[in-house]
This record gives sequence, C-alpha cells and structure tokens, in this order.
Amino acid sequence: MVLRLLFLVVFVFAVEIYAYQIVRVLTKIKWVQYSYIVISALLLAGVFYVFSQHDRTSGDNHLLYNAIGLLLMLLVPKLVVSSILIIEDVIRLVLWLIKTISRGHFLEDLSLHRRKVFSLIALIIALVPFFGFIHGILFGKYNYKVRHQQVYFKDLPKAFDGFKILQISDIHVGSFKNPKDVMKGINLINAQDYDILVFTGDIVNNLASEFDGWEPIFSQIKTPKYGKYSVIGNHDFGDYYPWNNDTIAKAKNFENVTLIHPKIGMKLLRNDHVWLEKDHEKIAIVGVDNWGFKFHQVGDLEKAVQPLATTDFKVLLSHDPSHWEHQVKKHSKNIQLTLSGHTHGMQFGIDLGDYFKWSPVQYVYKQWAGLYEDQGKKIYVNRGFGFHAYPGRVGIFPEITVLELKVAK
Repeated sequence: MVLRLLFLVVFVFAVEIYAYQIVRVLTKIKWVQYSYIVISALLLAGVFYVFSQHDRTSGDNHLLYNAIGLLLMLLVPKLVVSSILIIEDVIRLVLWLIKTISRGHFLEDLSLHRRKVFSLIALIIALVPFFGFIHGILFGKYNYKVRHQQVYFKDLPKAFDGFKILQISDIHVGSFKNPKDVMKGINLINAQDYDILVFTGDIVNNLASEFDGWEPIFSQIKTPKYGKYSVIGNHDFGDYYPWNNDTIAKAKNFENVTLIHPKIGMKLLRNDHVWLEKDHEKIAIVGVDNWGFKFHQVGDLEKAVQPLATTDFKVLLSHDPSHWEHQVKKHSKNIQLTLSGHTHGMQFGIDLGDYFKWSPVQYVYKQWAGLYEDQGKKIYVNRGFGFHAYPGRVGIFPEITVLELKVAK
C-alpha cells in the first residue's frame, strides 16, 4: 500500500511539473503562477491525506470515493496537457535537428509562438475531461439509460419469440448515498415491459452490511411472470476487504450476501439452472458464480449445464465477460446467449451505441459493453446499474437493458 501510494505521488508530481509549463507559457503574471501552484498543492495534499488515512476495515468510505473523483479531475486533464506538450517537444527536437544540420536560423522566431499555440490547444482540450468529470459526479452516475436490444437465434423455441429479458448488473449498493436518486432507476425498471428480470452480479462492494436500509428500495422492483434471477459477482465474495485471516467472519459475510437476494425477491443461481416453460416449450436459465480470467475462477459451468442437452436453448448468467471468451463460447453444450456485466464500461468513455463506442477498458476486455457474436454464440455486456471507486460516470451511463429474444428467419 505504501509503495503504491509513493509511486502515485511521484507520478502525479511529474505530471504536475510538466503541466505547470502551460501556465508559464500562457501567462507571465507571477501571482497567477503562484496561485496555480498553491491551489494544486493544497488539493493534492488533501487527496493524498485521505488516501493515507483510509482504513479499509471501516468498509466503503464516501470521502475516499470523493478523493478519487477529485484526483481524476485534477490528473486526467493534466495528462492530456502533458501529452500534447510532449508532442510539441518532439516537434521542437526534430526542428532543432534540422536547424543544426542545415545550420539555419529561420526556425528561431517560430519556437515561442508554436509553444503558445500548443499550450492553448492543450488547455482547451483538457477542459473537456475536467468538466466531464464534474458532470459525471453531479449527474452522470444516476443518469440511467434504457437500452433495447433484439437478439436473433435460429434455434430459439418459437414460443419464446418476443420473450423479453430485463438485465441489470453491478449494483454496488455501498457506493450509493441518496435513495431518491436510486429510485429513479428502480422506477425506470418498473416502467419497462419484461417477462423475466436477471441480475448479473456485484450487489455489494465488499460487505453484506452495505445493504442495510436498502432492502425497501430494491424490493420495489416488480416481479414479472417468469420471476427474478441473480448470480454472484467478484465483489460479492468480500475478497477486497482486509479480513486479517479471519476466515469465519469472511465466510459469514459471504453467507449474508447470498441471503440478500431472496430478501428482494431474486432467486440466486449458484452453478445451477432453472427451466422456463411457455406453450409446452422450454428454455434454460443457467447461473454460475463469478469466473473471470483475471478474477476468481469460482464458477462451475460444467456442474451448471451437466444435465442439459446440446440442443436445449440456454441463457447463461455469468458476471465476468472474460468467462465467455475463455470458456463459454466454445463449450460443447452450445450456450447460445450469455449475459454479463463487471466492466462498468470503466464508467468513462464515449458511447454512441451501435455507431461508436470507446473506453480504456476495451484494452483489457474484448467484450466490454453491448452485444457481441462469435460463431453464432452471443454475449451481452451490461454497463452496470451502479458505480464503484470513482463516484460518477462520464460518457458511459448506468444501464437498464431490455433484451428481446427473436427467432431468426
């Protein structure tokens, strides 16, 4: 922890030194330069003080989340500035080499002007993420979006043509503060037309006690004809909490997390499946504990699908989309549709739906938001209902998905 904090301090200090150059270039007024230094130093000192004083055994700390948000507001725009000025430095180096080789002097008068132009461009571009992070904290994290997605299959039983699955994921209830804001999302869920509701994991951040007081809110999610089903996510195991080798307390916490689901009307599927029957035809809803290429390979897919035939139509609930990439899509039992969450879309990016989407998380997860297909197998990755760590969402907003199963013609 100390080494990571030290590395972060050194990194931020280096970025600050580089970003300060833009202030020196754009203004020669000393009190403006000094004010920038003092304000930046005080804000960063406050952030690092909160980090250094954080006691993980106290559970989720909204002050810590606010500090993370402030750090991102300060750091990301300055990283943008630094990147642009580095490009300008590279150009300057190239021009210097040209000048040195040619022994010319025609480039000297352009240097200061070019630096000011690059600094001004960097400042304008940096304002976008700066105000974006502010908007994400104030408005983005509760800016719930309903996404409708039709998914076509040749082997879908005809009775289930038009069957609607409402998916939510990654509630992370410990991050919430205002029940009225969360009720906006609950009301939006209840306003949809759906046959079944599924929740694909991470109901808490760490502790079952985070859900205290929230049961009346989430119990208001309406129960459709075919019920509500859920699975376990990586955070639900409590592995990110310092239990100090108290395995009994950790096991008890996990047991209490599993008990949350029936309290709000959800049937928890733990490496198991259920049949849904309609007009004498059936599909299987399969649910597994979290299995991730990078986190917790606990889920037992073999156990969950063992009684099922290859020809049975299956909808798998599996929290981490890397499960689909590494195990599910090539599974011999032919799992037609997988529903996942986990990535949150990193809560930061550009999301224009089917037209264009980008987030840094795509460099970690091949399937990170929306619908993907490979050799007839499909996965939908929900962007998450809640948020974690950074107390906001920029460009990637909380999602309520309504998937309509269709028979392909």
